[in-house]
Amino acid sequence: MGKILIIDDEKTICTSLQFAFEDDYQVFTANNVYELEKMLAEENFDVVLLDLKFGNVSGLDLIGPIKQCNKHTAVIMMTAYASVESSIEAMKRGVYDYIIKPIDITKLTFLIHKAMDFKRLNERVSLLEKVAEKREQNPQIVGSSKKMQDIFHIIDKVKDIEMNVLIEGPSGTGKELVAREIHYRGKRKDQPFEVVNCGAIPSTLIESELFGYEKGAFTGAAAKRKGMFELANSGTLFLDEIGEMDLHAQVKLLRVLQTMEIFPLGSEKSKKVDVRIIAATNKDLKEEVRKGNFREDLYFRLNVISIGMPSLNQRIEDLPLLIEHFIQKTALDFDLPVKSVSREAYNALEHYEFPGNVRELQNIIERSVVFASNDVIELADLPEMITEHQIPLNRSAKIVPITIGITLAEVERIMIEETLAHNEGNRRKTAEQLGISERNLRYKIKEYAEDEF
Repeated sequence: MGKILIIDDEKTICTSLQFAFEDDYQVFTANNVYELEKMLAEENFDVVLLDLKFGNVSGLDLIGPIKQCNKHTAVIMMTAYASVESSIEAMKRGVYDYIIKPIDITKLTFLIHKAMDFKRLNERVSLLEKVAEKREQNPQIVGSSKKMQDIFHIIDKVKDIEMNVLIEGPSGTGKELVAREIHYRGKRKDQPFEVVNCGAIPSTLIESELFGYEKGAFTGAAAKRKGMFELANSGTLFLDEIGEMDLHAQVKLLRVLQTMEIFPLGSEKSKKVDVRIIAATNKDLKEEVRKGNFREDLYFRLNVISIGMPSLNQRIEDLPLLIEHFIQKTALDFDLPVKSVSREAYNALEHYEFPGNVRELQNIIERSVVFASNDVIELADLPEMITEHQIPLNRSAKIVPITIGITLAEVERIMIEETLAHNEGNRRKTAEQLGISERNLRYKIKEYAEDEF
């Protein structure tokens, strides 16, 4: 049942309105400022009926305190002195609507009903915005494999340590997700998280993008502009694809990292900044240093704490979790009924190598969820590049004796050994014949390595 507060210094009006609405709502009244303050402190109201003239106080001045208690509370102004000026001012201060005295109960009933719906809608929008913001700020990193657990451990250790972090790994492995996780789990979580893609900005613009510029610093600089270091002040700056930055910009970046002072283009004065740096690259920066493409001193400045992101092939155990996560996320985002993937479709995904890593898997699942005809992703719902890898199995006529009493693990090992031998060590063909992925086969071989495998 919704809650209504009636604020009017005339008790007869409060009594009559309370009588009119008490069957459908919880109705409270306040005849003076003391009663109003007490009510606002004790209750959370859906709708407030507010008199424009509340004794010696203007009702307009009470809108702020009411909204401070709950910004979604719908305020309906009651007035016998309607004017264009007062109506406009009331709307500016957040009033939902107004009604002129003497009050038409039928009209007010309809207005309250609409105000209740308006409040519920605003609360729903606010909730969805918070969910979206949380999802954007701190997207979930999925994984239970040993490699991912090691990364989670590093994140937990470094989140509050003011040291630069370098995240290395192939494209699509989730380097930015790790950077966001470090930021939003750390003590800077309420401060800015800014991202610069060093590979997407021309070398002639990278300096102004990072450090900003003054009005008139160059042709086209019509107004002063803050750089990413200044925008990220007190927070975190994520330098993605740092390996693409040219040597000239690297020199400028190194100086800022050493002094934490920036010089905007066209300015003779430096500005102090307090920024945590997290950088990422899909290149081997050690090799780039050797080739002369990346400064060694900058590399060591950035690489205080190193995190290596594994490819999807290196964390095969996470494939089921990742598929389930992306199905649930896509189904929720687009309000679709898909809940799972069929065994045939899953086998096809297992056989695919995913050169684009987790990002490619996400794109494939998102597409498949959209194209699925029911609540299960079938083989036909997958892209052709996945299904074309389904090669008919070439089964051997060779019989492998299995003794009663041996464990299933031993049976599995014997079958892998014999099939590998039959295929002269060809792992792809062996995986196809055994009905498992090549990555899973490699994982099994690794498990048996201690036993002469």
